[in-house]
Amino acid sequence: MAISPARTRALLKKIAGRRILVIGDVMLDHYVWGDASRISPEAPVPVVDISRDSFTAGGAGNVALNLAELGARCTVAGHFGRDESGRRLTQILADKHITTIATPGNGGTIVKTRVLVQHQQLCRLDREAAPAAYRIPPAKLDALLGPAIKAADAVILSDYAKGLLSNELVQGVTELCRAAGTFLALDPKPKHALSFHGLDLITPNRKEAAQLAGIELSPHAPFPAADICRRLHERYGTKNLVITLSEDGLLLSRDGGVVKQIPTAAREVFDVSGAGDTSIAALVLALSAGADLETAAHFANAAAGVVVGKIGTATVTPKELIAYVSHR
Repeated sequence: MAISPARTRALLKKIAGRRILVIGDVMLDHYVWGDASRISPEAPVPVVDISRDSFTAGGAGNVALNLAELGARCTVAGHFGRDESGRRLTQILADKHITTIATPGNGGTIVKTRVLVQHQQLCRLDREAAPAAYRIPPAKLDALLGPAIKAADAVILSDYAKGLLSNELVQGVTELCRAAGTFLALDPKPKHALSFHGLDLITPNRKEAAQLAGIELSPHAPFPAADICRRLHERYGTKNLVITLSEDGLLLSRDGGVVKQIPTAAREVFDVSGAGDTSIAALVLALSAGADLETAAHFANAAAGVVVGKIGTATVTPKELIAYVSHR
């Protein structure tokens, strides 16, 4: 059963002011909006007449925006380059009252530029350095992140496989969270192959969950939910596991057993980019505020249902969320 408007309001009231620390790959999302009505004489490509540019925080920065929009007090730790993009990204976050912790590194700010023609993405241009340019030296971890972890109600590790999250960082943050009794969640990227164990929550998608479990999915066979949940618990000691199944909704698991599969909440889908950021933000807020896994998942499912109805990297406000669950 989907979450009710009354339960949504009560949960939003509980999560207001929760202190969440996000650690991960922050980036600047740049959108170039325009129209194309002719082909270039220089090459068989469209000529885009640009009407405007827009900027927002992406990656771990988008997780932070979602947390702040839902009422949390948020801090985000990541690499902000000493460049115009880094200054712009810091200001975008500051405008939402998000505190930033600049981690060391010698790379430029990660920037993803998307060219959109009549609301359809034409191409994406990426600016980023090699992963080593964003890595935090283990010796600096405690001084840099220790105080923020102790002050937080929950910590989210947001991995976009850009280099900031390393095995040493994950191990160090895990130890600091355990010492402080702080809830710890991870949105993993299996291609990055991080080593982790005993986290409070992980949120892979269908493909990522199978890769982490060492199972090759068959396009013609049902998703092996029980086997994957069991293997992930055995390998990683997962307490709460939420697997996003795209149009099939969310699969919930606790301590290796399947709890439930809930259908997707989305009524219409324009853009799925950033929906995972919204999901983990809402899940962590709800769980850290005392909600059970199923209630937290319905809350996150509804939040993601709002976001995928928007174009580009987006967030959801409490007002939008209440309106959404009221008309389901």
